[in-house]
Amino acid sequence: MSDAPNAPDRRRFIRLDYIAPLAYKICKEETLTRLLQGYTANISEAGILCNIDEKVNVGDVLWLSFDRGTLTICEELERRSLIYQNGVIGKVARLQDNKNGTYNVGIQFITREEKNITSYLP
Repeated sequence: MSDAPNAPDRRRFIRLDYIAPLAYKICKEETLTRLLQGYTANISEAGILCNIDEKVNVGDVLWLSFDRGTLTICEELERRSLIYQNGVIGKVARLQDNKNGTYNVGIQFITREEKNITSYLP
């Protein structure tokens, strides 16, 4: 998205503000057993912006658990996204260090149509 005040939003899906608790795991052998906590900031059918304490890298795969049942947008999310053990699988698309020990992380949901989906899972 452009920083210009009147620039059009180029996103394919509408984002909805959605602040709620989030549990997540980083899908790496050394971190998979740790259930971490954060919160969501906004969501769309294609991804989510969340705030977490753990530093992750662009390209990392995360397992995300949040209350999808309260969102009407999640009907489409459930149809498109890869759901594993009642959580959504996503890939870190961007990372912003908030300089206070937290990070804003943009996560793109991995879709069922993507090739080699098993490579994302632990």
